[in-house]
Amino acid sequence: MLSSTNINEAFVRAFGKSPEITAQAPGRVNLIGEHIDYSNGFVLPFAIKYHTTVAIARNGLNIFRFSSAQKPDEVIELNQLVPLEGETWGRYVAGVIWALGIAEGLDIFVDGQVPVGAGLSSSAALECSTAVALNTLFNLKRDVKDLARITQRAENDFVGVPCGIMDQSVSLMGKEGSAVLIDCRDLSTQNIPFNIAEHGLELLIIDTRVHHELVDGGYAERRASCEKAVEILGIPSLRDISVAAFESRKSELDPTTFIRGYHAVTEMKRVLDTVEALTQGDFNTVGKLLNASHASLRDDYTVSCPELDLVASTAVAHGALGARMVGGGFGGSAIALAKVELIPSIQSAILEAMKNAGFPEPRFFTSLPSDGARVLS
Repeated sequence: MLSSTNINEAFVRAFGKSPEITAQAPGRVNLIGEHIDYSNGFVLPFAIKYHTTVAIARNGLNIFRFSSAQKPDEVIELNQLVPLEGETWGRYVAGVIWALGIAEGLDIFVDGQVPVGAGLSSSAALECSTAVALNTLFNLKRDVKDLARITQRAENDFVGVPCGIMDQSVSLMGKEGSAVLIDCRDLSTQNIPFNIAEHGLELLIIDTRVHHELVDGGYAERRASCEKAVEILGIPSLRDISVAAFESRKSELDPTTFIRGYHAVTEMKRVLDTVEALTQGDFNTVGKLLNASHASLRDDYTVSCPELDLVASTAVAHGALGARMVGGGFGGSAIALAKVELIPSIQSAILEAMKNAGFPEPRFFTSLPSDGARVLS
Protein backbone atom coordinates (compact mmCIF):
# COMPACT_ATOMS: atom_id res chain seq x y z
CA MET A 1 0.00 0.00 0.00
CA LEU A 2 1.19 3.50 -0.77
CA SER A 3 1.94 5.60 2.30
CA SER A 4 0.33 9.00 2.63
CA THR A 5 3.57 10.56 1.38
CA ASN A 6 3.76 8.23 -1.61
CA ILE A 7 0.16 8.80 -2.62
CA ASN A 8 0.90 12.52 -2.59
CA GLU A 9 3.84 11.87 -4.92
CA ALA A 10 1.69 9.67 -7.14
CA PHE A 11 -0.93 12.41 -7.30
CA VAL A 12 1.70 14.92 -8.41
CA ARG A 13 2.90 12.55 -11.14
CA ALA A 14 -0.68 12.02 -12.33
CA PHE A 15 -1.92 15.61 -12.23
CA GLY A 16 1.13 17.88 -11.93
CA LYS A 17 0.13 19.38 -8.59
CA SER A 18 -0.32 18.42 -4.95
CA PRO A 19 -3.59 17.05 -3.50
CA GLU A 20 -5.68 19.10 -1.13
CA ILE A 21 -6.71 16.14 1.01
CA THR A 22 -6.04 12.41 1.48
CA ALA A 23 -8.20 9.84 3.24
CA GLN A 24 -8.53 6.10 3.60
CA ALA A 25 -11.21 3.52 4.39
CA PRO A 26 -10.96 -0.22 5.04
CA GLY A 27 -12.59 -3.29 3.60
CA ARG A 28 -14.44 -5.61 5.91
CA VAL A 29 -15.02 -9.17 7.00
CA ASN A 30 -18.51 -10.00 8.14
CA LEU A 31 -18.23 -12.45 10.99
CA ILE A 32 -21.90 -13.36 10.66
CA GLY A 33 -25.11 -11.81 9.35
CA GLU A 34 -25.07 -12.27 5.57
CA HIS A 35 -27.74 -10.93 3.20
CA ILE A 36 -29.85 -9.45 6.00
CA ASP A 37 -28.78 -5.81 6.07
CA TYR A 38 -31.40 -4.95 3.44
CA SER A 39 -34.03 -6.62 5.65
CA ASN A 40 -33.28 -4.25 8.57
CA GLY A 41 -31.42 -6.98 10.44
CA PHE A 42 -28.46 -7.03 12.79
CA VAL A 43 -25.02 -7.76 11.34
CA LEU A 44 -21.64 -8.36 12.98
CA PRO A 45 -18.77 -7.28 10.71
CA PHE A 46 -15.37 -5.81 11.47
CA ALA A 47 -13.11 -3.53 9.49
CA ILE A 48 -9.88 -5.13 8.25
CA LYS A 49 -6.36 -3.76 7.91
CA TYR A 50 -6.52 -3.55 4.11
CA HIS A 51 -7.49 -0.06 2.95
CA THR A 52 -8.24 2.06 -0.07
CA THR A 53 -6.55 5.48 0.00
CA VAL A 54 -7.62 8.49 -2.06
CA ALA A 55 -6.03 11.87 -2.77
CA ILE A 56 -8.21 14.68 -4.10
CA ALA A 57 -7.91 18.24 -5.38
CA ARG A 58 -10.23 20.61 -7.17
CA ASN A 59 -9.20 21.25 -10.76
CA GLY A 60 -11.20 24.31 -11.80
CA LEU A 61 -12.47 22.40 -14.84
CA ASN A 62 -15.82 20.90 -15.74
CA ILE A 63 -14.42 17.38 -15.61
CA PHE A 64 -13.63 14.64 -13.11
CA ARG A 65 -10.26 12.99 -13.72
CA PHE A 66 -9.70 9.65 -12.00
CA SER A 67 -6.30 7.97 -11.80
CA SER A 68 -5.37 4.78 -9.98
CA ALA A 69 -2.33 2.77 -8.94
CA GLN A 70 -4.15 -0.34 -10.18
CA LYS A 71 -6.60 0.67 -12.95
CA PRO A 72 -6.61 2.69 -16.20
CA ASP A 73 -7.35 6.41 -15.97
CA GLU A 74 -10.90 7.63 -16.53
CA VAL A 75 -12.45 11.02 -17.29
CA ILE A 76 -16.08 12.06 -16.84
CA GLU A 77 -17.48 15.44 -17.81
CA LEU A 78 -19.48 17.32 -15.21
CA ASN A 79 -22.60 17.36 -17.37
CA GLN A 80 -22.30 13.59 -17.87
CA LEU A 81 -22.46 12.77 -14.15
CA VAL A 82 -25.40 10.39 -14.45
CA PRO A 83 -25.77 6.72 -13.41
CA LEU A 84 -23.28 4.67 -15.38
CA GLU A 85 -23.32 1.16 -16.79
CA GLY A 86 -20.50 -1.22 -17.63
CA GLU A 87 -17.35 -2.26 -15.84
CA THR A 88 -15.75 1.14 -15.26
CA TRP A 89 -14.19 1.38 -11.79
CA GLY A 90 -14.67 5.13 -11.77
CA ARG A 91 -18.43 4.79 -11.44
CA TYR A 92 -18.00 4.01 -7.71
CA VAL A 93 -16.13 7.29 -7.26
CA ALA A 94 -18.48 9.19 -9.53
CA GLY A 95 -21.48 7.80 -7.66
CA VAL A 96 -20.28 9.28 -4.38
CA ILE A 97 -19.66 12.67 -6.05
CA TRP A 98 -23.17 12.49 -7.52
CA ALA A 99 -24.81 11.43 -4.22
CA LEU A 100 -23.05 14.24 -2.34
CA GLY A 101 -24.16 16.78 -4.94
CA ILE A 102 -20.64 17.99 -5.76
CA ALA A 103 -20.77 20.26 -8.83
CA GLU A 104 -17.10 21.14 -9.18
CA GLY A 105 -14.39 19.44 -11.22
CA LEU A 106 -12.03 17.16 -9.29
CA ASP A 107 -8.80 15.24 -9.71
CA ILE A 108 -8.77 11.99 -7.73
CA PHE A 109 -6.00 9.42 -7.33
CA VAL A 110 -6.85 6.01 -5.84
CA ASP A 111 -4.68 3.30 -4.34
CA GLY A 112 -6.84 0.26 -3.64
CA GLN A 113 -5.33 -2.45 -1.45
CA VAL A 114 -8.53 -4.36 -0.63
CA PRO A 115 -8.60 -7.50 -2.80
CA VAL A 116 -11.12 -6.96 -5.60
CA GLY A 117 -13.81 -9.61 -6.08
CA ALA A 118 -12.91 -11.38 -2.86
CA GLY A 119 -16.08 -10.55 -0.95
CA LEU A 120 -14.19 -8.13 1.32
CA SER A 121 -16.00 -5.00 0.11
CA SER A 122 -13.42 -3.24 -1.97
CA SER A 123 -16.24 -1.14 -3.44
CA ALA A 124 -17.34 0.19 -0.04
CA ALA A 125 -13.72 1.01 0.84
CA LEU A 126 -13.46 3.06 -2.36
CA GLU A 127 -16.78 4.79 -1.79
CA CYS A 128 -16.17 5.57 1.87
CA SER A 129 -12.62 6.88 1.44
CA THR A 130 -13.93 9.19 -1.28
CA ALA A 131 -16.90 10.31 0.83
CA VAL A 132 -14.81 11.06 3.93
CA ALA A 133 -12.33 13.08 1.87
CA LEU A 134 -15.02 15.08 0.06
CA ASN A 135 -16.96 15.64 3.28
CA THR A 136 -13.90 17.33 4.76
CA LEU A 137 -12.73 19.09 1.59
CA PHE A 138 -16.10 20.78 1.07
CA ASN A 139 -16.96 21.11 4.79
CA LEU A 140 -20.25 19.28 4.27
CA LYS A 141 -20.57 18.36 7.98
CA ARG A 142 -22.16 14.97 7.30
CA ASP A 143 -21.87 12.47 10.16
CA VAL A 144 -20.94 8.83 9.63
CA LYS A 145 -24.57 7.68 9.49
CA ASP A 146 -25.27 10.23 6.75
CA LEU A 147 -22.16 9.14 4.86
CA ALA A 148 -23.17 5.47 5.15
CA ARG A 149 -26.57 6.22 3.60
CA ILE A 150 -25.02 8.45 0.93
CA THR A 151 -22.47 5.84 -0.14
CA GLN A 152 -25.13 3.14 -0.15
CA ARG A 153 -27.25 5.38 -2.39
CA ALA A 154 -24.27 5.81 -4.70
CA GLU A 155 -23.92 2.05 -5.09
CA ASN A 156 -27.68 1.39 -5.34
CA ASP A 157 -28.77 4.20 -7.64
CA PHE A 158 -25.62 5.17 -9.54
CA VAL A 159 -23.67 1.92 -9.87
CA GLY A 160 -26.75 -0.30 -9.91
CA VAL A 161 -25.94 -2.76 -7.11
CA PRO A 162 -28.94 -3.21 -4.75
CA CYS A 163 -26.67 -3.70 -1.73
CA GLY A 164 -27.65 -3.14 1.88
CA ILE A 165 -25.89 -0.73 4.17
CA MET A 166 -23.59 -3.02 6.17
CA ASP A 167 -20.42 -2.65 4.11
CA GLN A 168 -20.42 1.12 4.08
CA SER A 169 -21.37 1.32 7.75
CA VAL A 170 -18.52 -0.78 9.06
CA SER A 171 -16.01 0.81 6.68
CA LEU A 172 -16.92 4.13 8.29
CA MET A 173 -17.55 2.99 11.88
CA GLY A 174 -15.11 0.12 12.47
CA LYS A 175 -13.24 0.00 15.79
CA GLU A 176 -9.89 -1.62 16.51
CA GLY A 177 -10.26 -4.78 18.61
CA SER A 178 -14.00 -5.13 18.09
CA ALA A 179 -16.58 -6.50 15.78
CA VAL A 180 -19.35 -3.97 15.30
CA LEU A 181 -22.94 -5.03 15.93
CA ILE A 182 -24.89 -2.82 13.53
CA ASP A 183 -28.64 -2.38 13.68
CA CYS A 184 -29.36 -1.84 10.00
CA ARG A 185 -32.69 -0.20 10.78
CA ASP A 186 -31.27 2.88 12.50
CA LEU A 187 -27.48 2.35 12.11
CA SER A 188 -26.93 2.29 15.86
CA THR A 189 -23.82 0.31 16.77
CA GLN A 190 -22.37 -1.65 19.65
CA ASN A 191 -18.73 -2.69 19.84
CA ILE A 192 -18.39 -6.38 20.64
CA PRO A 193 -14.89 -7.37 21.83
CA PHE A 194 -13.32 -9.83 19.40
CA ASN A 195 -9.95 -10.52 20.98
CA ILE A 196 -9.56 -14.04 19.66
CA ALA A 197 -5.76 -14.02 19.97
CA GLU A 198 -6.16 -14.04 23.76
CA HIS A 199 -7.91 -17.39 23.40
CA GLY A 200 -5.29 -18.92 21.11
CA LEU A 201 -7.52 -18.54 18.04
CA GLU A 202 -7.13 -16.97 14.63
CA LEU A 203 -9.59 -16.05 11.90
CA LEU A 204 -8.26 -17.28 8.58
CA ILE A 205 -9.54 -15.51 5.46
CA ILE A 206 -9.46 -17.63 2.31
CA ASP A 207 -9.85 -15.90 -1.04
CA THR A 208 -11.02 -18.54 -3.53
CA ARG A 209 -10.04 -16.23 -6.41
CA VAL A 210 -13.39 -16.99 -7.95
CA HIS A 211 -14.50 -13.45 -8.67
CA HIS A 212 -18.11 -12.50 -8.39
CA GLU A 213 -19.92 -9.58 -9.95
CA LEU A 214 -22.93 -8.28 -8.06
CA VAL A 215 -24.32 -6.17 -10.90
CA ASP A 216 -26.28 -9.12 -12.22
CA GLY A 217 -29.59 -10.73 -11.44
CA GLY A 218 -28.53 -13.01 -8.60
CA TYR A 219 -28.27 -10.48 -5.80
CA ALA A 220 -31.26 -8.41 -6.91
CA GLU A 221 -33.44 -11.50 -7.29
CA ARG A 222 -32.79 -12.62 -3.73
CA ARG A 223 -33.42 -9.20 -2.30
CA ALA A 224 -36.67 -9.08 -4.25
CA SER A 225 -37.70 -12.42 -2.69
CA CYS A 226 -37.27 -10.99 0.81
CA GLU A 227 -39.26 -7.90 -0.14
CA LYS A 228 -41.98 -10.12 -1.61
CA ALA A 229 -42.21 -12.08 1.66
CA VAL A 230 -42.59 -8.83 3.61
CA GLU A 231 -45.38 -7.63 1.30
CA ILE A 232 -47.33 -10.90 1.42
CA LEU A 233 -47.01 -11.27 5.19
CA GLY A 234 -47.92 -7.64 5.81
CA ILE A 235 -44.97 -6.88 8.11
CA PRO A 236 -42.57 -3.90 8.15
CA SER A 237 -39.55 -6.14 7.46
CA LEU A 238 -38.26 -9.65 8.08
CA ARG A 239 -36.69 -8.17 11.19
CA ASP A 240 -40.21 -7.99 12.63
CA ILE A 241 -41.11 -11.67 12.65
CA SER A 242 -39.72 -14.52 14.74
CA VAL A 243 -38.48 -17.77 13.26
CA ALA A 244 -41.45 -19.65 14.74
CA ALA A 245 -43.98 -17.12 13.42
CA PHE A 246 -42.40 -17.19 9.97
CA GLU A 247 -42.53 -21.00 9.89
CA SER A 248 -46.19 -20.92 10.93
CA ARG A 249 -47.06 -18.82 7.85
CA LYS A 250 -45.18 -20.97 5.35
CA SER A 251 -48.35 -21.82 3.43
CA GLU A 252 -48.80 -18.16 2.47
CA LEU A 253 -45.55 -18.08 0.49
CA ASP A 254 -44.31 -19.88 -2.60
CA PRO A 255 -41.39 -22.25 -1.91
CA THR A 256 -38.65 -19.93 -3.20
CA THR A 257 -39.93 -16.90 -1.31
CA PHE A 258 -40.28 -18.94 1.87
CA ILE A 259 -36.84 -20.51 1.83
CA ARG A 260 -35.08 -17.22 1.10
CA GLY A 261 -37.02 -15.44 3.81
CA TYR A 262 -36.26 -18.35 6.14
CA HIS A 263 -32.55 -17.71 5.66
CA ALA A 264 -33.05 -14.08 6.64
CA VAL A 265 -35.00 -14.68 9.84
CA THR A 266 -32.73 -17.52 11.01
CA GLU A 267 -29.56 -15.59 10.16
CA MET A 268 -30.75 -12.64 12.24
CA LYS A 269 -31.14 -14.97 15.21
CA ARG A 270 -27.69 -16.44 14.59
CA VAL A 271 -26.17 -12.95 14.78
CA LEU A 272 -27.65 -12.27 18.21
CA ASP A 273 -26.71 -15.76 19.38
CA THR A 274 -23.12 -15.11 18.23
CA VAL A 275 -22.98 -11.87 20.21
CA GLU A 276 -24.12 -13.74 23.31
CA ALA A 277 -21.55 -16.49 22.74
CA LEU A 278 -18.74 -13.97 22.26
CA THR A 279 -19.77 -12.19 25.44
CA GLN A 280 -19.43 -15.49 27.28
CA GLY A 281 -16.19 -16.46 25.54
CA ASP A 282 -17.90 -19.54 24.09
CA PHE A 283 -16.04 -19.94 20.80
CA ASN A 284 -17.23 -23.50 20.25
CA THR A 285 -20.76 -22.14 19.93
CA VAL A 286 -19.51 -19.33 17.68
CA GLY A 287 -18.01 -21.98 15.39
CA LYS A 288 -21.27 -23.92 15.24
CA LEU A 289 -23.13 -20.74 14.33
CA LEU A 290 -20.65 -20.01 11.53
CA ASN A 291 -21.25 -23.51 10.15
CA ALA A 292 -25.02 -23.05 10.35
CA SER A 293 -24.74 -19.72 8.55
CA HIS A 294 -22.82 -21.31 5.69
CA ALA A 295 -25.33 -24.15 5.40
CA SER A 296 -28.18 -21.65 5.19
CA LEU A 297 -26.40 -19.53 2.57
CA ARG A 298 -25.63 -22.69 0.59
CA ASP A 299 -28.94 -24.52 0.85
CA ASP A 300 -31.62 -21.89 1.55
CA TYR A 301 -30.32 -18.69 -0.04
CA THR A 302 -28.26 -20.55 -2.69
CA VAL A 303 -25.51 -17.94 -2.99
CA SER A 304 -22.53 -20.20 -2.34
CA CYS A 305 -20.54 -22.04 -5.01
CA PRO A 306 -18.53 -25.30 -5.17
CA GLU A 307 -15.25 -23.55 -4.38
CA LEU A 308 -16.62 -21.88 -1.24
CA ASP A 309 -18.31 -25.11 -0.12
CA LEU A 310 -15.07 -27.04 -0.51
CA VAL A 311 -13.06 -24.46 1.43
CA ALA A 312 -15.54 -24.39 4.31
CA SER A 313 -15.96 -28.15 4.59
CA THR A 314 -12.22 -28.79 4.34
CA ALA A 315 -11.44 -26.26 7.07
CA VAL A 316 -13.93 -27.86 9.46
CA ALA A 317 -12.76 -31.38 8.60
CA HIS A 318 -9.23 -30.37 9.60
CA GLY A 319 -10.07 -28.86 12.96
CA ALA A 320 -11.61 -25.41 12.43
CA LEU A 321 -14.29 -24.57 14.98
CA GLY A 322 -16.39 -23.17 12.16
CA ALA A 323 -16.20 -21.81 8.63
CA ARG A 324 -18.47 -20.01 6.22
CA MET A 325 -18.60 -17.97 3.04
CA VAL A 326 -18.60 -14.19 3.44
CA GLY A 327 -19.82 -11.40 1.20
CA GLY A 328 -22.43 -11.41 -1.52
CA GLY A 329 -21.59 -14.93 -2.64
CA PHE A 330 -21.15 -16.66 -6.00
CA GLY A 331 -17.39 -16.59 -5.29
CA GLY A 332 -15.11 -14.49 -3.16
CA SER A 333 -13.86 -15.46 0.28
CA ALA A 334 -14.59 -17.72 3.21
CA ILE A 335 -13.49 -17.45 6.83
CA ALA A 336 -12.43 -20.17 9.25
CA LEU A 337 -12.12 -19.81 13.02
CA ALA A 338 -9.44 -22.14 14.37
CA LYS A 339 -6.73 -22.62 16.96
CA VAL A 340 -3.55 -20.87 15.91
CA GLU A 341 -1.54 -24.08 15.82
CA LEU A 342 -3.98 -25.66 13.34
CA ILE A 343 -3.88 -22.83 10.81
CA PRO A 344 -0.90 -24.19 8.78
CA SER A 345 -2.42 -27.65 8.42
CA ILE A 346 -5.81 -26.17 7.48
CA GLN A 347 -4.16 -24.04 4.79
CA SER A 348 -2.31 -27.07 3.41
CA ALA A 349 -5.48 -29.16 3.35
CA ILE A 350 -7.40 -26.42 1.53
CA LEU A 351 -4.63 -26.00 -1.03
CA GLU A 352 -4.59 -29.75 -1.71
CA ALA A 353 -8.38 -30.02 -1.91
CA MET A 354 -8.69 -27.08 -4.31
CA LYS A 355 -5.89 -28.43 -6.49
CA ASN A 356 -7.42 -31.90 -6.62
CA ALA A 357 -10.77 -30.40 -7.62
CA GLY A 358 -9.18 -28.37 -10.42
CA PHE A 359 -10.09 -25.07 -8.77
CA PRO A 360 -7.88 -21.94 -8.66
CA GLU A 361 -5.18 -21.81 -6.01
CA PRO A 362 -6.57 -19.76 -3.13
CA ARG A 363 -4.68 -17.15 -1.15
CA PHE A 364 -4.74 -16.75 2.58
CA PHE A 365 -4.51 -13.81 4.92
CA THR A 366 -5.61 -12.75 8.37
CA SER A 367 -6.64 -9.49 9.93
CA LEU A 368 -7.52 -8.25 13.36
CA PRO A 369 -10.38 -5.75 13.68
CA SER A 370 -9.24 -2.27 12.63
CA ASP A 371 -10.49 1.31 12.76
CA GLY A 372 -12.80 2.74 10.12
CA ALA A 373 -12.34 5.55 7.63
CA ARG A 374 -10.28 8.62 8.46
CA VAL A 375 -8.73 11.69 6.91
CA LEU A 376 -4.94 11.37 6.67
CA SER A 377 -3.98 14.90 5.72
